[in-house]
Amino acid sequence: MRLDLSSVEGYVANHLRMFIISVAALIILVGIVAVSVFFVAVRGEEQTMVPDVIGKELTAALLELQVKELYPRLQLRYSQTSRDKGFILEQEPRAGTIVKAGRRIRLVVSQGVIVNKVENFISRNIDEVRMDLMTLQATAGGITLLTIREPIVFEFSSENPGTIIAQKPEPGADISGPTTLEFVVSRGRENLTVSVPQLTGLSVTKALELISTTGINFQFILKEKSANEAGETVVSQNPAANTTISINTPVQITVTNPEQLANNEIFGLFNYNIPQNPYPLSVRLEALNPSGERQRIFTVNYMGGNFTVPYKQPVGTALILSMLNRELHRETVGSY
Repeated sequence: MRLDLSSVEGYVANHLRMFIISVAALIILVGIVAVSVFFVAVRGEEQTMVPDVIGKELTAALLELQVKELYPRLQLRYSQTSRDKGFILEQEPRAGTIVKAGRRIRLVVSQGVIVNKVENFISRNIDEVRMDLMTLQATAGGITLLTIREPIVFEFSSENPGTIIAQKPEPGADISGPTTLEFVVSRGRENLTVSVPQLTGLSVTKALELISTTGINFQFILKEKSANEAGETVVSQNPAANTTISINTPVQITVTNPEQLANNEIFGLFNYNIPQNPYPLSVRLEALNPSGERQRIFTVNYMGGNFTVPYKQPVGTALILSMLNRELHRETVGSY
């Protein structure tokens, strides 16, 4: 039997043509699918408008977001009134913004006031209460919930000076928003007296230590030392030791200049007029040397008035006067 070559060639050509067409169709189909997937990806999720939920209760706000296919990211914050508790204070993005479905919306929810009842402040020191209220404000994110009415009423009493002896609102009263506290504070006993300690003959350092513990009022005076006197020493005082005086009566204390000073060193008298206080407050004098070293010179409870303290420091030292840890005055030794 003879094989017809022309028939075989036709058969092969037909099948090859069908194969090429099939491959081309497959390539076109894959291309169409890829393009479709690309455009679906580019189009992204469905867009939606952010609803306004500020001022609404949390549950209602969550339901509105759910309808819009949006998801919450919650933050808690104290507010100025207990009536806000559980309600939305802020939202981000703001209402009316167009976003993709599935977007997270930041909601700030009030957890009410940080305290809900007035504390019992009676028998506490007014300065400690001030510090506590400042700490409370910082904890509450800067919200001023409790403030002290100024000026404070001071009365003489048997309680230590600075002690709160009455308050309004009463302890345990409910707090629903910013509240003003009214205090009556002890001025100490009326006509309080002290016994003048023996200062004559003491060095300046020892005299300052004794003054800080006895609570007397004081006024330092400097003088050149005589031949028979020691330097930097108390050589006289008025009134004399063991004299009973009113706590407000200043004791004049005369101190001699030093026998010799080191190079670049100054001995002088720090002098600053502190406003009068209703009772003695903690006052501190410190020295900040040019080297950066900080040292305490004197700490005392002081009513106010002309505050004088001897010092011996290197030129360029900063003398820093503080009351209740608040700087009142700063001056540099040897600066004119």
